[in-house]
Amino acid sequence: MSLLGGTIATILIVGGIALVAIIVLLIIFVIGIYNNIVKAKMKVDNQFAQIDVQLKKRFDLIPNIVETVKGYAKHESETLENVIKARNTYLTATSPEEKLEANNQVTQAMNKLFALAESYPDLKANTNYLELQDTLKETEDKIAYARQFYNDAVMKYNRLVMTIPSNIVAMIFGFKAINYLEATSEERQNVKVQF
Repeated sequence: MSLLGGTIATILIVGGIALVAIIVLLIIFVIGIYNNIVKAKMKVDNQFAQIDVQLKKRFDLIPNIVETVKGYAKHESETLENVIKARNTYLTATSPEEKLEANNQVTQAMNKLFALAESYPDLKANTNYLELQDTLKETEDKIAYARQFYNDAVMKYNRLVMTIPSNIVAMIFGFKAINYLEATSEERQNVKVQF
């Protein structure tokens, strides 16, 4: 009996050690997945911050453009007011979604402003206006690249949140998939070109 009792005790000890080892490995595994998800989320946040920096630069240019246009198109105050209103909406936005919606409003208002500028040949030849327009174009290009990098970061994050086994850890800790930045319906429309 004592041999049987010793064997059972040994099995229990070995089984207990194996169970503890499995639990420790599982905890290490979960921590590793959790850290990967957090790193991916931080990358998404960083990429959105890069977009935000470029949008701020863009919105800082708007008053200069409006003042330049104002000198030539004094009777077009509604268009100019809409541009400033859209800019101010962005500056008071707090969430990424609000900022992106405000950005879409600014884009629409700026398109109207530039269409308005086409009616004033002297404005189109103004050096200050041309420089501001070039700077704005460069900023728009940077925004487009930043959006691309953001969507890449979102894709990597979403892959962690949606695939097994990391989706289990994501669900436990409340990580949710993030939407991509997509073109608005206005941006998807074909540009009308007339000669």
